[in-house]
Amino acid sequence: MRVVTWNLWWRFGAWADRQKAILAVLRELRPDVVGLQEVWAADDGENLAGWLARELGLHWAWAPSPAPERWQRRIGDGSVGIGTAVLSRWPVVERAVLRLPAPDEVDDGRLAFHVRLDAPGHQVPFCTVHLNSGAGASEVRRAQVASLVDFVAAHRYGTGFPAVVTGDFNARPESPEVRPLRTARLHDAWLHAAPGLPSGTWGPGDPDGPGELSARLDHVYVGPPGPGGLGRVRAVRRAGDRPVDGVRPSDHAAVVADLDDGGAAPAAGTPGAATAPGTPGW
Repeated sequence: MRVVTWNLWWRFGAWADRQKAILAVLRELRPDVVGLQEVWAADDGENLAGWLARELGLHWAWAPSPAPERWQRRIGDGSVGIGTAVLSRWPVVERAVLRLPAPDEVDDGRLAFHVRLDAPGHQVPFCTVHLNSGAGASEVRRAQVASLVDFVAAHRYGTGFPAVVTGDFNARPESPEVRPLRTARLHDAWLHAAPGLPSGTWGPGDPDGPGELSARLDHVYVGPPGPGGLGRVRAVRRAGDRPVDGVRPSDHAAVVADLDDGGAAPAAGTPGAATAPGTPGW
């Protein structure tokens, strides 16, 4: 099972050109499930996640931020919403949203979004999250991760597949913010499968400039493997870290993790793999 997490940099920069580049990267990756952060939705009903799902032939689910105003002021456009989304090869049979705690002065509507995917042979509990990005907001992020751990545990039931938690944590893997995940037996996929590969997913400065992606802020965490190694991390790498037709898709790189699916379903894009029709986001 191929899992991708990616922060899509909302409506910043050359967003219309970046939209095409994002699609090109995902089309090449052929993911089974994608957790997306900073997804835009326009007042006319168009939604970046919905458009990607239609183009890729995937199901999708959407969780809009309840407080987009701070984001909208940054681009001077109050008609564009922001949220978190999931694309999936399999139907979404359950969903839940957690508004992450934050003091009023820094609360910009960040969310954790849980979905349960009806994969063949086993349902998959999947969560994607976007934590506060403030440089001095370590304590805020720690509180958000504590809430996230409880949220994931509440929806981890009735399946042998381990919980999968993805997202932009705005925290490096060694930071105190993410320690509660390790205590909850959620393991950093990168450390298990690709400790020596280039791992930076974000870098300061102009995202279209030559700066290096030096900070690994985007993560895939997976619980202990289920029966027969179900959900075991097999490989991890980054993607979307290079221009597509001269355009950087986002200011973040994506993280791609391949998990053992127990042989219940063929990998996406291979002969015999089912192609799910696009369905409206919830």
